[in-house]
Amino acid sequence: MHHKKPGILLVNLGTPDAPTSEAIKRYLKQFLSDKRVVDTPRLLWWPLLRGVILPIRAPRVAKLYQSVWMEDGSPLMVYSHRQQRALAARLPDVPVALGMSYGTPSLQSAVDELLAQGVDQLVVLPLYPQYSCSTVAAVWDELARILASKRAIPSVSFIRDYATDRGYIEALAASARASFARHGEPDLLLLSYHGIPQRYAHEGDDYPQRCRDTTRELVSALGISPDKVMMTYQSRFGREPWLTPYTDETLKMLGEKGVKHIQVMCPGFSADCLETLEEIAVQNREVFLEAGGQQYEYIPALNDDDAHIEMMVNLTAPYR
Repeated sequence: MHHKKPGILLVNLGTPDAPTSEAIKRYLKQFLSDKRVVDTPRLLWWPLLRGVILPIRAPRVAKLYQSVWMEDGSPLMVYSHRQQRALAARLPDVPVALGMSYGTPSLQSAVDELLAQGVDQLVVLPLYPQYSCSTVAAVWDELARILASKRAIPSVSFIRDYATDRGYIEALAASARASFARHGEPDLLLLSYHGIPQRYAHEGDDYPQRCRDTTRELVSALGISPDKVMMTYQSRFGREPWLTPYTDETLKMLGEKGVKHIQVMCPGFSADCLETLEEIAVQNREVFLEAGGQQYEYIPALNDDDAHIEMMVNLTAPYR
C-alpha cells in the first residue's frame, strides 16, 4: 500500500520586500494585475495602473510601510514566518512551507520546496478565514497554474475557509476577553473586515455572508449583547461601491453620537499588516478621537498566538 506523505502549504497575500517606492511598485504591480483582484479590462486598466496609480500610490504607501516596518521586515512577513515555524514545530513529521500570492516567498517556491521533500498529499491552507474570490480563489488559480507545468502532481486538499471553525472562534473570543480585561469592557466592539466591491458579491462571492457567520459565532462565544457589536468593512479602493458600512465613516458617526470607548478587532486578518497596524490602529483611531470619542484600542490579530497555531493543527488534521 502506498503511504501518502502530507505537506502543509500556508498561504497569505504577500507584502513588499522593502518599505521603498521601488519595492512597493513591484509588489502593487503584481497584486493589482491579478484578474481576481481587479477585473477591469486590461486595455483600460494597464495604462491607468502604470501611468497613474503606481507613480502616485507607491511613494505614499512607502511612507506608511516605514511607520510599521519591524526589525526583521514587514509585519505580515514576520508574523507569517513565525506561524510557519510554530506549526512546523508542532508537526515535526510534516513539512510546512509558506508561500505568498504576491511577492516573495512565492507560491511557486513553496510548492517546489514541498515536492522536493517528496510530498504527494498537499494540504493547502490559505490564511483567509472568510472566503473571497479576490483572495482564496486567487490562490486556487495560481496553484493550478503552478501544477500545470508538472508531470506528476500531488493529491490536493484545499481548505476553502474556516469562518466558523470552533478553534478559530475560541481564539478570537479569548483575544477579545484579554483586551476587555486589560482596558475595560468597551461601549462597543467593532469588527472590521476587509472590503470587496459590492459587485463581486452580486456576482456570487459569498464573502459578506462568511463575515456575518464569523461575527454571529464570535458574539455568541463572547456572550455579549449583539447591540454592543458592530460589523464594518475597511480598505476600499477605486470608485465603485464597496461593501458597507465603511469602517472610517462608522467610527466618525459613533464618535459624533457620543460613544466614548471602542475596541476594534479585524477577524479577517490572520496576521497583522499595514491594513491593521496603520489603517486601523493609527488612522481610524484618529478619526474616532477627532469625532469626539475618548478611548480606542486595537485588538491585535491572532498572529502566532498558541491558540491560533493549535487551530491550524486541528484544521489540517483530517487531511494528513
